[in-house]
Amino acid sequence: MDLNPPQKTAVKTLDTPVLVISGAGSGKTRVITAKIAHLIEQGTGPRHIAALTFTNKAAREMKERAGNLLDSKRIKGLTVSTFHSLGLDILRREHKALGYKAGISILDSHDRLTLLKEILGHSDFTCNPDNLPHYAGQIGNWKNSLIDPEQARAEADAETLPAALLYQEYQRCLKAYNAVDFDDLILQPVRLLEDAPEILEKWRDKLRYLLVDEYQDTNRTQYRLLNLLTGRLGRFTVVGDDDQSIYSWRGAQPENLALLKQDHPRLAIIKLEQNYRSTGRILKAANRLIANNPHVFEKKLWSHYGYGDPIKVLSHEDDFAKPARSPPTSSITNFNVAPNGGTTPSSTAATIRLASSSAPCGNNAFPISSVAASPFSIMPRSRI
Repeated sequence: MDLNPPQKTAVKTLDTPVLVISGAGSGKTRVITAKIAHLIEQGTGPRHIAALTFTNKAAREMKERAGNLLDSKRIKGLTVSTFHSLGLDILRREHKALGYKAGISILDSHDRLTLLKEILGHSDFTCNPDNLPHYAGQIGNWKNSLIDPEQARAEADAETLPAALLYQEYQRCLKAYNAVDFDDLILQPVRLLEDAPEILEKWRDKLRYLLVDEYQDTNRTQYRLLNLLTGRLGRFTVVGDDDQSIYSWRGAQPENLALLKQDHPRLAIIKLEQNYRSTGRILKAANRLIANNPHVFEKKLWSHYGYGDPIKVLSHEDDFAKPARSPPTSSITNFNVAPNGGTTPSSTAATIRLASSSAPCGNNAFPISSVAASPFSIMPRSRI
């Protein structure tokens, strides 16, 4: 696999923990898959390697790309999964130590609300039933911050006390039903590994090298899980970019990137700044925009594709302007498709916030196909 110099350094550095600051379009997945192959070639058994990401789709792609670098037999036993799938694996293997029976049930967001409603119906808590989604969210935030029911109740104020009371009873009911919720899939393994040194050593021996994608999206429990599994030796490579953190609203802590340096003084920090998607002009504009954000790590993206065409900034009168008066829409409609080796419709994408806005964009010369995106949601149990 062809790698640029910083990518090669990230792949070949094995004697220290590694943080790869990976700008957009800089080949981070290539680095992770190449490092998996390098670890195996250097003698680490695939069953001792785990690569963690945040979606099953990303995990499948990563495993497929690793398989393209090595024979399928050589990656047999390799773990490529989401954080929550790894947590579920630990729970199922160590359920007795946590006081669970085999066949643990996993509650999704709907199940959680149903159970909270049941608890409210059989208790004398002074809670507003209309606030149940808010209470459920607060409980999830506590779990993602490593806060147990007792601590939540001790620190609760008048506003959070109803959720804290529900949290205690909710956890009791989960245990009685031999069930966990989505947030427990990380929290419960963390508590187990903190309290059971022999089980911790067993999992450290099993997972001798960890790689983590999109590290800026980790929360406090995920950060703690990584530290527990890798120990003081810090046999890990994490890839992230604080400028691409968009999930703080659901508990992600981009400051985890900075905490790594505090917890692992030997940490090697490698920056991937060569962008493989855009021209120099686009990157210059992006760098100037990003420079206004607070950052932990400075970087400057660059490209070998040349400077590129001028950027056009177009404006609307309002969201409902007619097509003839709507510069963005007319620009898409009048897009010049070059017939001889130029831009083709199939290689062009327009991102539109509202599906209704796409209607005026197509014409006979420039046909379009729309791809609708679903809103953010909590992952159901079937996708873990």
